Amino acid sequence: MRGVRNEVIRLFRLPMSMALAGRAVDDRPMQANRVPPHAYFVVSAVFHYLGPAFAVLLFARIDVLGVAWLRIAAAGLVFALWRRPWRVWRRLDAGTRRLVLAWGAVLAIMNSVFYLAIDRIPLGTVAAIEFLPVIVLAAVGARTLRNGAALGLAVAGVWLLSDVRLVAEPWGFAFAAVNAVLFALYIVLGHRVSRNPHVSGIDGLALSMLVAAVVAAPIGFLDAAPAFVDPVALAAGIGVGIASSVIPYVCDQLAMARLPRGTYALMVSLLPATATAIGIVVLAQLPTALEVAGVVLVVGGVAVHRERRAAAAAGSARQQ
Repeated sequence: MRGVRNEVIRLFRLPMSMALAGRAVDDRPMQANRVPPHAYFVVSAVFHYLGPAFAVLLFARIDVLGVAWLRIAAAGLVFALWRRPWRVWRRLDAGTRRLVLAWGAVLAIMNSVFYLAIDRIPLGTVAAIEFLPVIVLAAVGARTLRNGAALGLAVAGVWLLSDVRLVAEPWGFAFAAVNAVLFALYIVLGHRVSRNPHVSGIDGLALSMLVAAVVAAPIGFLDAAPAFVDPVALAAGIGVGIASSVIPYVCDQLAMARLPRGTYALMVSLLPATATAIGIVVLAQLPTALEVAGVVLVVGGVAVHRERRAAAAAGSARQQ
């Protein structure tokens, strides 16, 4: 349990894709270094929630779980063509295979409940709730006054959001809570895969996407079937997969290779606000004053929190 908690402490600030970045992409073109790393982060932050926002628009043509499966399957196909992960699978040991299978299963269920949540409550609310479990675990592992304040801010923010939505949309809030727990587990498993000497982060992601497509098939394949006779819906589903699960992950890799960890973590704290803004622009989801306050409190909690290693370093500096 302590090992899992420590991994969450190190990674709580990171979005789903950061768990994949245990090592930089080895085969990225040299031209990528000519683009400012902040630009890669901006692209990642926008597409991280722009894809799901477009998915909500697709719900009118394809059932929610069908869209979720299309997203996973499309991303899995892209990564499969790019990385050909089956070549890696053959040389993995049993332990690594179990790890990849577990990661893919979590990915499949997490995406499914995430889409069920954003079908019922605003995107910004789901994004804010998503950060709570990792902040809680990290605060428990690194007990400082600053981290206690961060936890208080995040809990207060989620309480405001739940007070607004829990009565009107109990299922939406429940799905968002399940997604948040799975998000924390996804980070832990993804970090373990990225640190595994037998598989790189990107290849592990490619394998997990293929596993997720298989695991999610009984949940969403039949609901996705109408897309196969609707070229517009099929193209949109593929676009959602690329926008949600391919572009953000690759951009995160390129940004993390050059941005200081503290800078990246501070920028990540703005993701709930980014999701709220995209919800307003794309989905016309105008938040109430209480919802805005809740998102701001969660953003503050993520920004204020300090990792155990950073807190220890600061304490040592004061003692010198």
